Order: sequence, then C-alpha cells, then structure tokens
Amino acid sequence: MEMIRYQYMDSPVEPLLLAADDDGLHLIEFHSPRHPMARLEKWVEGKNSILDMARAQLDEYFSGTRKQFDLPLAPQGTPFQTEVWHTLATIPYGETISYAQLAQRVGKPTAMRAVGAANGRNPLPIVLPCHRVIGADGSLTGFGGGLPTKQFLLELEGALPPANDLFAETAV
Repeated sequence: MEMIRYQYMDSPVEPLLLAADDDGLHLIEFHSPRHPMARLEKWVEGKNSILDMARAQLDEYFSGTRKQFDLPLAPQGTPFQTEVWHTLATIPYGETISYAQLAQRVGKPTAMRAVGAANGRNPLPIVLPCHRVIGADGSLTGFGGGLPTKQFLLELEGALPPANDLFAETAV
C-alpha cells in the first residue's frame, strides 16, 4: 500500500479532510463524519499532486466555476458500493434524483435500502455527488455532512431555491 497523504482544507461548509496517494483521491471527509474512514499507519500529513488538484477543483466548485470534477479517484469499498459511487458521478450538476431512481440506475430497483446505505458511506462526497440524492417526496434526507451542508450544496448548484429567498416559489 502506498503512502496516503492528507491535509485539511477550508471550505464554505466546514473544514474538509482530503486524503490521496499518488494513484488517486481516497477521501473527502467532513468535520464530524457519520462513518469516519480508518486511519492507517501509512497516513502522513503532507501534499501531493492529486491533493493539489483536488483543492483547486473544490475551490472552483465552491466559487461556482466548476460543474464537473476531473480527478483520479480511488475510493475503497465493496464492488456494490463502488458501483453505487460511480453511478453518483452520472447525476448532472444542479439536478437531483431519488433513492429509487439511483437503485434503478444501479440495476437493482428493489435494493433501495442497500443503495441508500452505500450512498451514505460514500468516501468522496461533493466529487461523487451523494448530496444530489433526495427523498422521493423531494425532502432532503440523511447526509454525512449534515442536512444544512446538503442544502447549501444543492442551493449552490441551483437545484434548490435559496432558503432565505422571500420570493422563491413555495409549494401550495
């Protein structure tokens, strides 16, 4: 196993932990993750070219100038989890889908709970946009970074009207 370098990055939502080896980005973690990734002895604080690219692309995303990420990714999970995570990357910027739709796209339409569990263990949130998966009724459901962060990301992408917009349309 290669040396994994990590560093913290300030962001509009909260500090993010980024971790990568020379082959790909392994982790983007929020300050208080629901499912923290185990830190192995081969993790050292530092820099590498993939972390530099990830920081730059995340900065562009948060400034509204990047709609798609172009990074080598190395998420660690079961074959089913990685299939779900790679399917997340196909959800376009500014759009949302339901857990049922995600299960359909993965080819397991009756496995909504398993798909939801895999979605919840996504080690690369934002880049693999698990925040774009919402409840069938349009509600914002669980998110490792918290619902306010999920709402912020969807508002940033234009998938939700800003919460404090007095002139936003409301459901009648």
